[in-house]
Amino acid sequence: MGGIYLIMIVFMLASMAVSWTLKSKFRKYSEIGLRSGLSGREVAEMMLADNNITDVRVISTEGMLTDHYDPGKKTVNLSEGVYASRSAAAAAVAAHECGHAVQHATAYSMLKFRSAMVPALSVASRYMQWILLIGIFMIQTTIIPLAIGVALFSLTTIFSFVTLPVEFDASRRALAWMDSRGIVTAQEHAMAKDSLKWAAMTYVVAALGSLATLLYYVSILLSGSRRS
Repeated sequence: MGGIYLIMIVFMLASMAVSWTLKSKFRKYSEIGLRSGLSGREVAEMMLADNNITDVRVISTEGMLTDHYDPGKKTVNLSEGVYASRSAAAAAVAAHECGHAVQHATAYSMLKFRSAMVPALSVASRYMQWILLIGIFMIQTTIIPLAIGVALFSLTTIFSFVTLPVEFDASRRALAWMDSRGIVTAQEHAMAKDSLKWAAMTYVVAALGSLATLLYYVSILLSGSRRS
C-alpha cells in the first residue's frame, strides 16, 4: 500500500500548489478594476442575453471560488468575490460559468456525455472504496472484487478526463465572447486568460491523480491474476 500513499501525497501537494496559485492570481487580478466597469453579475447577464438564453438566472452564492453553473436549477451561481466585483478576474469567472450555460443550451456533445455519466458515477463513488479495500484483502483468494473495484474506479477516471474539454471549451467561449464584446482590453484579456488557465489546472491535476491511482490498482490486479 506504500505506493498508493506516495501517489496520494504527490498529487495532494500538486493540488495544494495549484490551488494556492489560483487563489493568489485571483486575489491579484481582483484588485485591478475592469476598464468597462462591469460587475461579474452584469458580465454574466450580458453573455446570457447575447446567446439568447432567457431561462437562466444569475445569483450570488457564499464562499470564495464557489462559482458554478447548475443545469438542473438553471442558475449561474457566482461567489461573493465575483458577483459584485468589477475586475478582470471576476469577468473571466462569470463568463466561464456562462460558457457552461451556453454549452447546455447548444447541447455541446462533451457536456451531454459528461451529464450522462453522472448517475452511474454517483453509484460508483458510493461503493468503490469499500470494494477496492475488500478486493485488496481478498487478492490471495480471488481477484473478482478488486476487478469490480478497478472497473468502478476507471469510470471516475474517465469522468475526470471528460471534464477537461468541457472546462477548456467554457473558457474558450468566455474569452472569445469578452473580446468580441469589448468587455476587456488586451491587458485585461491576459489577466482573464491567466485566471482561467489556473482554474483549469485544478481539473488537470485531479485527472492525472485519478489516472495514476487507477494504474496503481491495475498493477495490483495484474499481479494478483498472475498468482492465481
